[in-house]
Amino acid sequence: MLLKLLIAWLVMALCVAVHGIGLTTALRWVKSRATRLDGRFWSANWMLIDVAGWAILLHLAAISFWASLYAWTQAMPDLQSAFYFSAVTYTTTGYGDLVLPKEWRLAGGVEALTGILMCGLSTGFFFAVLSKAFEPRSRAESS
Repeated sequence: MLLKLLIAWLVMALCVAVHGIGLTTALRWVKSRATRLDGRFWSANWMLIDVAGWAILLHLAAISFWASLYAWTQAMPDLQSAFYFSAVTYTTTGYGDLVLPKEWRLAGGVEALTGILMCGLSTGFFFAVLSKAFEPRSRAESS
């Protein structure tokens, strides 16, 4: 059981690292575009769509890491089932139609907690981008 928890912790660490690198990359991209927005509605909305799409790709990468673990350890019968199970676990949808074997169930909990944290991080980042996109360029403009 401890070995499986250690493996789950390593996959969690990989997910956090990839998400951190991905959001740092997105932040640099947003900063480079922010000067060109000038409060333009459609430019800001396209940037939000781009950021949302990027965040979803980061989450799909994390889901694929967990799915690969479940398929590699044969905790799920096939890769398709592993991806499906991982997606509903990471997003905490939790349909319950597929379950991990007893020895891997705590790893599923670690995945769900990782998903909650990474979705929260993406939400916070998205809100920060939204705030930045629609803030006045200077205090003089807002008066």
